[in-house]
Amino acid sequence: MAPRANWKGFLRLSLVTCPVALYPATSESEKISFNQLNRQTGHRIKYLKVDADTGEEVPNEDIVKGYQLEKDQFIEVSKEELEEIALESTRTIEIDEFVDKTDIDPRYLIRPYYIRPDGKVGHDAFAVIRETIREMDKVAIGRVVLTNREHIIALEPMDKGLVGTLLRYPYEVRSEQEYFDEIQDVKVTKDMLDLARHIVNQKAGRFDPEKFEDHYESALIELINQKRAGKTIRPKERPKGENVVDLMDALRKSVGGAAAESKAAKSPAKKAKKAAAGQKEMLMPIAGKKPAKDAAAKRPAAGARRKSA
Repeated sequence: MAPRANWKGFLRLSLVTCPVALYPATSESEKISFNQLNRQTGHRIKYLKVDADTGEEVPNEDIVKGYQLEKDQFIEVSKEELEEIALESTRTIEIDEFVDKTDIDPRYLIRPYYIRPDGKVGHDAFAVIRETIREMDKVAIGRVVLTNREHIIALEPMDKGLVGTLLRYPYEVRSEQEYFDEIQDVKVTKDMLDLARHIVNQKAGRFDPEKFEDHYESALIELINQKRAGKTIRPKERPKGENVVDLMDALRKSVGGAAAESKAAKSPAKKAKKAAAGQKEMLMPIAGKKPAKDAAAKRPAAGARRKSA
């Protein structure tokens, strides 16, 4: 089932307007999540909204927003007052300008959204805007209000739709100087660079997200499977860090290590199958994961395996 739209309104380029909807392009729902429990009873922990002074629970209808001026002094702002300052970008993404993609500093990127026409009308206008951006090989910059705040949004064509990436404002990005000022100026020799380039060439490849495995997620699945099977959990030995004394020697050794790693990296499919198999063995539904559906379909056989273990 497709996710619900996070925002619906209009996309406008000058006098060309069409109704659109924004959908989240990423999801965290497939990751394993934990509930907090009372160690004594095993019951889930429930959070209540309470008055900081009286300790009494406060119903939602009595909760208002407030801006803190100083300690224990707040200015209340009502929902109606916030609606009064609603911006045009609450209902319309107005394209303000077009820029080169290389002009956008990666630090300003927040999260992507898929944008498509909303309903059966406006597809022609949407296509005109999309193909104009594609033809000009630019990124369209506009504004949109999400979660009661106005965001800058960068629009790019993708297949038949658009991808809109929220951008940070300058005041949200920290200056690098406060972190980099104390880095020492070091002279890097040509021999060191040659060895480092050799390592890079051995590790060179194409970006393919399918070959990446979430090792922590796989470790969580293994941990849960072991605990369900009643096995004793023993801590694993952690690798010890080594102090690098001779940088040239470390680079030379790395050249050989990189060659071995590049050979091992050619079998990502086996890792992916292993992770999927572990999820099937869990026999618990994990939202959005295909392996979970497979596990549900094979429940009787899986149950027999669990009993024999």
